[in-house]
Amino acid sequence: MVKVFIDGREGTTGLQIDERLAGRRDLQLLTIHPDQRKDPAARKRLLNEADFVFLCLPDAAAVEAVAMIENPAVRVIDASTAHRTDPAWDYGFPELGAARRAAIEKSSRVANPGCHASGFIASVYPMVQLGIIPPQTPLTAYSLTGYSGGGKKLIAEYTAADRDPRHESCRIYGTNLHHKHLPEMQAVCGLQTPPVFSPILGDYYKGMATTVLLQTDFLPGRPTARAIRDALADYYQGARFVSVAPLGGDEPVIYASTLAGTNNLRLIVCGHDHQATVTALFDNLGKGASGAAVQNLNLMMGVPEDAGL
Repeated sequence: MVKVFIDGREGTTGLQIDERLAGRRDLQLLTIHPDQRKDPAARKRLLNEADFVFLCLPDAAAVEAVAMIENPAVRVIDASTAHRTDPAWDYGFPELGAARRAAIEKSSRVANPGCHASGFIASVYPMVQLGIIPPQTPLTAYSLTGYSGGGKKLIAEYTAADRDPRHESCRIYGTNLHHKHLPEMQAVCGLQTPPVFSPILGDYYKGMATTVLLQTDFLPGRPTARAIRDALADYYQGARFVSVAPLGGDEPVIYASTLAGTNNLRLIVCGHDHQATVTALFDNLGKGASGAAVQNLNLMMGVPEDAGL
């Protein structure tokens, strides 16, 4: 029986991982008594007893937890930002290519992607690999998300009876243009400069739509929106959780919550001969966090990647 420990189970991501694993008969969830959650000795024992560890912690605490692991057989999936650009860790987005999938399957240290970053990278990484977007291209993107991605404090803020009435409208944040996901967006995609990125919080629980805007007349070969859509469809052909919609999408508008409750990510290319947008539609708690973490666990265990998903 494979033993799994979720360090930080009480947070939104940890609880979602626990929910996805709860019915599994091929693993045993190790738990820590609530009174011992901050007891270093108790945590260290479980961190070293488990076969797989999920870290659902702030960055500093995640680094500390890794340092506590002395058992070389323990394999770690870190949901924090701490190791996403660390070359000693494998970036946990298997659909990006066969080599990355193989690395995840064998890895002992996997960095789970960030939610906004997942949407951006799903669109941009293949376009860079295919030569559609040169690495030096300055990019602009925005991303609409549900408030669950902000954790318990933000969820409480949005669900409070006396909440700020302005929450009924969308809220633009990260206005200093130094969002914490930018380093992985740039590093994983191989971009020379970070994109101009604007995250937007909506008055709904979960679901994400991350959109990259392209002036295609300034790209090599001046690709049309249709050509970009077809190239992405070929790239992700056969992927279990990533798909590409027909040009223009499945309907005339895009609702950010459409894929909430799933581990699916759907790319939607819109535009014409001179401009294009590529939108990644997914669940910020699914493919953007907990679902992706469980998918990585499945690959590392050698079981079907959709187990529990």
